[in-house]
Amino acid sequence: MGQVHVERTESGFAATNEAGATIEIGEGAFSPVELLLAAVGACNIMTVEPLTAKRGHRLVRLAVDMTAEKAEPTLLASVTMKYDVELPSEESREVFEAVRRRVHDRYCTVSRSLEKGTPVNLT
Repeated sequence: MGQVHVERTESGFAATNEAGATIEIGEGAFSPVELLLAAVGACNIMTVEPLTAKRGHRLVRLAVDMTAEKAEPTLLASVTMKYDVELPSEESREVFEAVRRRVHDRYCTVSRSLEKGTPVNLT
């Protein structure tokens, strides 16, 4: 489904995907947990966007604020996603609410994988 290469660089670490896009990781850049939060948020809103637009309710503003709570120093207790939207009309609210719930429950690979506890294999 996807492959990312992560390596140490002169300034810290970097992740590069198959398309050649790079994200800096480390001090003064994204932390690994922040990247996880970004992945959950992006997966959700990048799926909500076309589904609401397809139903004739393209959102004026669509963003999420992501937070994480730690259970232990090296374990997250929970991830919270708070939508920040501006609806084009009041009737759009019902469509948005149904779509965002469906995306969270069935379509976002990242958040569904976290909730299901996907194993991480070392080779």
